[in-house]
Amino acid sequence: RHNPEFTLLEWYRVGWDAQALMDEVYAFLCAVTAENAGQTPLTTRRVSYREAFDVQAGFDPFTADIGAIVRALAERGLTVPDALVDDRAACLDLALASLVEPALDPRQATFIYDFPASHAALARIRPGDPPVAERFELFLGGMELANGFHELTDAGQQAARFEADLAARRARGLVEPPADQRLIAAMAQGLPGCAGVALGFDRLVMILAGASHIEEVLAFPWGRC
Repeated sequence: RHNPEFTLLEWYRVGWDAQALMDEVYAFLCAVTAENAGQTPLTTRRVSYREAFDVQAGFDPFTADIGAIVRALAERGLTVPDALVDDRAACLDLALASLVEPALDPRQATFIYDFPASHAALARIRPGDPPVAERFELFLGGMELANGFHELTDAGQQAARFEADLAARRARGLVEPPADQRLIAAMAQGLPGCAGVALGFDRLVMILAGASHIEEVLAFPWGRC
């Protein structure tokens, strides 16, 4: 389902939030799948990150400590790699991929939204109890298809996130890539409030073609280079 080089459809909407962009992503998918002969109308579902974990993983991803997350994975027969046992965010990612995602209906466009603040990436954080990252991921055909944000537009906040990420990598003895200063400089020049999304084009073609392996829809897959 993955190739090191891949194609994305990426776009932004000024003045929109993540919820409005989810509407458009779903409309786009409906238009595309309607052209596929014999395709039943595409249905959709939106579920918060918290609800998805509560139902499928059996714990609250905002309050559970890392021990509870590891135990929940172990109860499902999943062993957390030694490199991840002290990384709560990574354990949540493992639970999402191993417990939540496989339980989603592959025939339905499912949006999971309002991620933990630790998973904000380039999304803004909405204050609250708990604060949440205004981010969504779309799942269809048994795989992640898109990732969208209500975009962070504050250059200072983004620079602080880069530094926090580097500090965490430093503490774990990992390689520290340089912070993207060009992005910080561009944001400092001014970015209007907007929402953006990147959708995996190759995976979409897989779904439309009924392909089980990404190599079936690529002209130059990595394995044949």
